[in-house]
Amino acid sequence: MKNEPINVLFVCLGNICRSPMAEAVFAHTVKQKNLDDRFGIIDSAGTASYHVGNTPDSRSARTCKQHGVPVNSRARQVTKGDFNKFDYVLCMDSSNLADLQEMQPAGSKATVKLFGEYDPEGETIIRDPYYGGNDGFERNFKQVTRASEGLLKSLGLN
Repeated sequence: MKNEPINVLFVCLGNICRSPMAEAVFAHTVKQKNLDDRFGIIDSAGTASYHVGNTPDSRSARTCKQHGVPVNSRARQVTKGDFNKFDYVLCMDSSNLADLQEMQPAGSKATVKLFGEYDPEGETIIRDPYYGGNDGFERNFKQVTRASEGLLKSLGLN
C-alpha cells in the first residue's frame, strides 16, 4: 500500500518574505531529490492579512532565483481548514508559532512547529528580513535550505 502524500504549509507573518522562500526552496529540494511522489501540497501562508494577493518581496524572489530556485506564489492568510489539510504547518518564529497554536482547532491533524527545529545547525528562529538589507535574505535562504534537508531527513527521505 502506497503512503499518503505529505502536505506541508510554511508560515510567516505576511507571507511575502520567509514563508514563500521556504515553500520554494523545499519544493525545489523535493524535486531535485525526485521525491515529488511523496508530497502532495507544498504551500505557504501568513498569520496576518497585510499582503494577501501580493507576490513575494522582490528581494526574497531575487535571492531564490540567484540560487536557481523558482518562486511562484501569491500571499494568503492561514485558515482554520489548513490545520486539517496539511500534515505539517511549519513557521518561522515564536510569534508565528504562538499565533498558530492559538488558532489551531482542537483535534486537527497538523503538526505545528518551528521550521528551524529541522536546521541541523540548531538555528531555530528564521528572522524576518523585511526591514533589513539583502544579507538577511541570503541568511534566510541558507537557513531554509538546511531546514528543508533536515525535514526530509526527519521523514526518512534524505
